[in-house]
Amino acid sequence: MDFNALYHANFKLLDDAVADWSTLVKHLADLKKDAEDGLHKAATTADWAGVNAQVSKQFIGKTAGEFGDAHTQATTIHNILRDTRDELKSFHQQLTDAVSRGQKKNLTVIDAGGGKFTVMGNTRPDWSSDPSGNTGATNQKDVDDLRDEIQGILGKATESDNSAKDVLTAIVDQSRMGFSDASYQDRDTAAAAVKEADEMAKLAKKDPDDLSVADFDRLNAGLEKYHDDPLFSERFAKDLGPEKTLSFWANVSDSQVSWDINRERRDQLGELQKNLGLTLATATQSDTADMTEWKRHMVDIGDQEVGGKRGGLLGFQVMSNLMRVGDYDDDFMKQYGKSLMETERKMTGDGSHYAWQRMGPSPFLNHMKGDSGFDPLSGYLKGLSNNPDAATDFFNDDFLPKDGDRKHAVSNFKYLFEDRHWPHETNSDLSRGESTDGRNNLASALEAAATGHPAGEIPTQDTAPHSKEQAKLFNAIVSSVGDDPERLTDHSVMSDSMGQIASEYLPDINRATTDVSRDSEDWKQIEKLYPIAGTDAEVGHRDVSKFLFAVGQDPKGYAAVEVGQQAYMSKLMEYHLDPDLPADQRFSQDQETTVKYIAQRSGEVSGVLGLGRQEEIAKPAGDKDHDFDYSVSQRKNAISGGVGTVVGVGTSFIATPWVGAAAGGAAGTATSMLLEHIYKDAEGHALEEAADEMGSRWQAGLEKNNEYVAMGAQGAAKQYHLGNVDDIGTWSREGARQGYINANDILQGQAPGSRTTS
Repeated sequence: MDFNALYHANFKLLDDAVADWSTLVKHLADLKKDAEDGLHKAATTADWAGVNAQVSKQFIGKTAGEFGDAHTQATTIHNILRDTRDELKSFHQQLTDAVSRGQKKNLTVIDAGGGKFTVMGNTRPDWSSDPSGNTGATNQKDVDDLRDEIQGILGKATESDNSAKDVLTAIVDQSRMGFSDASYQDRDTAAAAVKEADEMAKLAKKDPDDLSVADFDRLNAGLEKYHDDPLFSERFAKDLGPEKTLSFWANVSDSQVSWDINRERRDQLGELQKNLGLTLATATQSDTADMTEWKRHMVDIGDQEVGGKRGGLLGFQVMSNLMRVGDYDDDFMKQYGKSLMETERKMTGDGSHYAWQRMGPSPFLNHMKGDSGFDPLSGYLKGLSNNPDAATDFFNDDFLPKDGDRKHAVSNFKYLFEDRHWPHETNSDLSRGESTDGRNNLASALEAAATGHPAGEIPTQDTAPHSKEQAKLFNAIVSSVGDDPERLTDHSVMSDSMGQIASEYLPDINRATTDVSRDSEDWKQIEKLYPIAGTDAEVGHRDVSKFLFAVGQDPKGYAAVEVGQQAYMSKLMEYHLDPDLPADQRFSQDQETTVKYIAQRSGEVSGVLGLGRQEEIAKPAGDKDHDFDYSVSQRKNAISGGVGTVVGVGTSFIATPWVGAAAGGAAGTATSMLLEHIYKDAEGHALEEAADEMGSRWQAGLEKNNEYVAMGAQGAAKQYHLGNVDDIGTWSREGARQGYINANDILQGQAPGSRTTS
């Protein structure tokens, strides 16, 4: 900061800029509110269909979000400009006061050019005869003190100006297109984040022999505090660089390298892994040139040996373990996955044999509990479970042979789900038994890929309808399990995710049970009966039945689909029994036909699930009834009362007044009352007690399903004050009973409807 620039500063332009940004923030706040309350809500409740349902709604949601990001970025810029302006004004006043005090001591400050200045003493001839005794000599201490004071003021002003420039540049560079969501209340907070990133990077760059336990604690605390901070994360990742990032984790997680840390902080290694992974995930969201290069280089060195002191580790093995948490940039995940699968081909001979098998002395790279981390696909798939778009792209991509012959290419889904030789894995916490994390992570990644939301979450109003690529993947899953159910039943750890996926494709599944040809004229009526906002997965009846039978053998998988199907059935009844439904949207003008048709297909789905449950309970070491009941009762906690989300009403049902309104979630609605009854039955083991009383679990399941279907249908009838509630109850029971009976026949290879009694 030049002496003259600060001393003669005119703050009008800066004042105007701060005022302009303040006005802009207010305007953007209004636009943000309009976008959220008007544009977004209107899009959520609009009657979307076809391409609009798949593209426009999602686009409008993202556009509305940009107004929020614009407001956030403008607020941050305003805060930084305001703080910097106020500080510079303060420094200007301090400088003015210092010069004035110097003048009273006969000292003059002279601008020396180039930002430098000189302090000189004044000498007057008449001082030699001054009665006060002033001889005209300059006090050198006064000169030095004034010089040091001014230098200190200019130094602080320079630091203020430079830090503002650094953070403003970093914030603007965060997003190549659109706006950054980086939010800071003041300039000092942003500057502190950047400074802390530099300190943390220095610690991580240390030789592992020099990294103390205190350094470990300091680094872990810093990453925990700042891992969601965009400026910190990017600065840290950039300072550390890809190679040092990998070598750091390879060394610090290796007990043979970092002795003290592994001895005294073994239980905190998983926490550091999590905080480091979250930091890097945040950093990859940046569009700066430095981070673009960082991501490219990290992919390039994936198949190269990293700088671990013991050697023998590839970049993919280390980095994949840092991907287990956080939302990594989709493009980075896609490129990383392509390169990883190329290395997988080399290591496995195009999938013909095992690879990535950890040997006894090899280090554990995963410390977050679960597998050892030696198989890079396990960590990467866990990362994909948090990145739906990247996951969908990855599983639909081809696994090409070394020679690139596409005639022999298979999708990454088929290779991983059907063909791959998965390495035998031990648990990183040294607990007994083989780790099943690899296939579990595969299932979680498939859940994200097929549903469009992170695994373990429930779809919301903003979850887009199923895309062509997502529907294609669900079709592949159902077809694969239909061809060989043991692909799922032999790996039941995957069933909870498969159940959640199925619960969000219930319209597609129910369509399949009709056996109506999609090329026929009758198919138009099926589309009216089971409307779908997105793309129909076009699954086949036989495959669906075998898939549901396999899913039904797992308590969590069973619960997800059974609760979802009952809710979906109830919402269908509400939709089709609505007296105001236009005639051209009706499946049939005859109420009885519609009710029986819905009830029969719903009964079949529940029947197949019930047979799967029965199959598992009959096994010598199989789960018992109370395990299934417990999973059903816990489903209530998973969906938090939002019935509309449990079946994907907001994503794959139909644009009706109930869409996006947590349909059935409000107390007192027909669907919510039905589900409360189901949960209560599960908590009291009603089905198990009925089976004991009747002597037949099959018959007990049939009767319970009839009760649920009738409750859903009659609840809808009462909602519209229809006069034939009892008739509707009778029709729904008849249809549900036949559907439940059909389930057994279909699984035995018989035609549905060949029996009408159990």
